[in-house]
Amino acid sequence: MKKALFAMAAVVLVTTTACSSGGDKSTNTSAPSATQNGQAVTTVSILAKDFAPDDPNVQKLVKGIEDGMKAEGKNVKLQITPVQSGTYSEKMGLLLQSGNIPDLIYFQGGDYQFATTQKILEDLTPYIDKSKYVKASMNPYNIERMKNYPYLLWLSPVSSAIPVVRQDLMDKTASGKAALENPTIDNYYTFFKELKEKSGAKYAYTTAGNLDELDAMFGQAFGLTTTWLKGTDGKFTFGKTTQSEKEKLEFYAKMYKEGLLDPEFLTKKWDTKEKAFYDGQAAIMAGTQGKVIDLYNSKSTAQNGAGAKVVPLPPAKGKGQGYTPVDTSKESRGFAISKTSKNKDMAFAVLEYMASPKGQMMDKLGFEGSEYQVVDNKIKLTDKFAAWYPHFVESVISFTPDKEFDPTTPYFSEPAAKSLKLFESNSTKDNTFIMPADLTAKWDAATAVYKEFAADIVTGKKTGADFDKFVQAWNAAGGKDVTDYANKTIK
Repeated sequence: MKKALFAMAAVVLVTTTACSSGGDKSTNTSAPSATQNGQAVTTVSILAKDFAPDDPNVQKLVKGIEDGMKAEGKNVKLQITPVQSGTYSEKMGLLLQSGNIPDLIYFQGGDYQFATTQKILEDLTPYIDKSKYVKASMNPYNIERMKNYPYLLWLSPVSSAIPVVRQDLMDKTASGKAALENPTIDNYYTFFKELKEKSGAKYAYTTAGNLDELDAMFGQAFGLTTTWLKGTDGKFTFGKTTQSEKEKLEFYAKMYKEGLLDPEFLTKKWDTKEKAFYDGQAAIMAGTQGKVIDLYNSKSTAQNGAGAKVVPLPPAKGKGQGYTPVDTSKESRGFAISKTSKNKDMAFAVLEYMASPKGQMMDKLGFEGSEYQVVDNKIKLTDKFAAWYPHFVESVISFTPDKEFDPTTPYFSEPAAKSLKLFESNSTKDNTFIMPADLTAKWDAATAVYKEFAADIVTGKKTGADFDKFVQAWNAAGGKDVTDYANKTIK
């Protein structure tokens, strides 16, 4: 299922046209907590990752939200709920378990028990249905996820890995152009070999600790078009236990043996992966479409010159074509509103304001005179912009700044915009589902069996001849029970 809307707005961002701003004028039914200049003030408590009370940028953003909403008739005071340092999802969970439940809560995992077991998260569907700006900022996958799990709202592009190659290294090959024009598995293999032989890179592709970023390019080409594949008998089988997976892993093993895959791919972290790319040891790595690709491009050109800009690569084509299928069972992160909140309407009004043109300008760009300047009636980003990032709305579907960007400082570089456009035309929906609590341990055990086998076959410790034994072990670890559930659940 091909998806539109994602990149179209991003490509236009370099030359966006003006758009008027407005706010949600719905009546505030929240309980006022104070008065300010004769106006009722509603305090909305907020808990969010990277939203520290002592962060100057956060302080500036909070004041901007309060001032902006007040100008539109909603007098709100944001009260930041601090969270202890450490793993955010764990510390946040402990805070909520203690009974300290803010009005507006950002989750990054750990939300399921609060939504389905403790039932303390509000169904956001009625709020979204009445909204103007939140609704306009949702992509088709956001909409699908909200239907399946209406407790988390995350106005962001899908977090999908897109492979990129350094332009300067690709230019040293004769096969790069053919791979871009006709990205078959064989053409990519030829391209990888030439990158290793002629570009100066030690290996073609690097990943951070697993095969997921390699699967983004090759998974669907080997027939792994969804997590659960439907057989001729009408039953679903876990894709990673099928012949398609065996063929894919054998191809990866070939890459590894011939030095085309980073020999340290299992131990690489995100920072060492990126360093290998910027230093020219690896020619290709994958990163999230949009802003991450933008970051890769700026770092690569800063270290190696303008010729080292990154070039987003299309997914390989074969039995299928597409990047990693998109999980639409639920948002993996996002904002929730507490069922116990007395300020639900105002809490959502904050999200609605941040999705408005004025809110998105502030959330994405910061403030005029600091993170950007207006020069010759164009938005020119400053050095301070590098330390600013959106907290509420990463999506650019409805991002329409009131002025064009200076061409020397676009919001998205050309490679970043292209990565969004490639994802738009090569994204497909997955058939994953929310794992029930009684199967979670079995699923984790079966997944561990797969990861160990995949690593062993790619590094040559095992071969395709061991695949049937792996499938048996996967089923015994809990995979069979999960498969039975999948066949009852997937429509």
